[in-house]
Amino acid sequence: MAPNSIGTLFRVTTFGESHGPAIGVVVDGVPPYLELGEEDIQKELDRRRPGQSSVSTPRKESDTVEIVSGVFKGRTMGTPVAMIIRNRNHDSSAYDAIKHKYRPGHADFGYTAKYGVRDWRGSGRASGRETATRVAAGAVARKLLSSQNITVVGFARAIAGIHAQSVDYSVIEQNIVRTADAAAADAMIQKIEEAQASGDSVGGIIETHVKGCPAGLGDPVFDKLQATLAHAVLSVGAVKGVEFGAGFGCSGMRGSEYNDEFTVEQGRVRTKTNACGGILGGISTGEDIVIRAAVRAPASIALKQNTVTVDNTPDTIQTFGRHDPCVVPRAIPVVEAMVAIVLADALLQHNAYERFRCSQQQLRDFIESDQ
Repeated sequence: MAPNSIGTLFRVTTFGESHGPAIGVVVDGVPPYLELGEEDIQKELDRRRPGQSSVSTPRKESDTVEIVSGVFKGRTMGTPVAMIIRNRNHDSSAYDAIKHKYRPGHADFGYTAKYGVRDWRGSGRASGRETATRVAAGAVARKLLSSQNITVVGFARAIAGIHAQSVDYSVIEQNIVRTADAAAADAMIQKIEEAQASGDSVGGIIETHVKGCPAGLGDPVFDKLQATLAHAVLSVGAVKGVEFGAGFGCSGMRGSEYNDEFTVEQGRVRTKTNACGGILGGISTGEDIVIRAAVRAPASIALKQNTVTVDNTPDTIQTFGRHDPCVVPRAIPVVEAMVAIVLADALLQHNAYERFRCSQQQLRDFIESDQ
């Protein structure tokens, strides 16, 4: 059992707590001679770091990454890539008054039920701070994927009930909520600010597109590509649901509406539509992979709520401090990272089969044989 790790050939292990001296990650299975520098990691971390806008936590962390092993002269060595991020602006005093209380919506009670003890300083391992290490690992995965012309792009499809109606990748980093619909950005921001002013919070939907993914990634039974992707995305604390392609909408569609008909374009098998979201039978089709993640409203709110203490005494609680009124904008690079990590692992596994695959003629002969 490795509860702090994910992946088979491309294996990621994170460590550290929100208010400890540092957080970090070890990425094993990175192929050798991949061009990689701290600047590749940092540009992704800067998209997730706290204090970047008026609708994010005011905690100020530079999230400066240090690569401490696995890279030499700007190239990976095939050995584990280890990275650390120092915590420099943590303030545990805000938790002193509530450390004996279980915060509604948080992992406090669950951790106590499992371990009998917990780190009450900013949630410890359960904190969203841990996700910075995932983004660092995801940046390494992105470098591997980009060498195969595979890209991962996420954006806010919805925030507080306001839905993006169009998709323009070029505007995602031009607005503080990271939506792909510039016309929806102001309304989304207004909803966040209204919740923040009332001491409350809001959630939303993150949509992620994988472009350039080859056909054949994933497995047909337990490790279906959508299953491993869902596992990874659902491991992000704020994510409470995942769907692919038409998603839950497929339950109201007829087979003739949902089925993606096949065609051939420039010698390549394609589908005319993409209701399946780029995955059929647990294996990628070569079309865009489309994933949507439902993100809950942050649990840390200033409104008074009922709770109990660690000795089972009824009490009330209000959570003050530096918290996001909506995590969607900062969670987008986290979801992207988890998708990239799974795809990097799937790509390495797929490559292991490549040399043994049948040719098209061998497949035809196999189908037509009598035995």
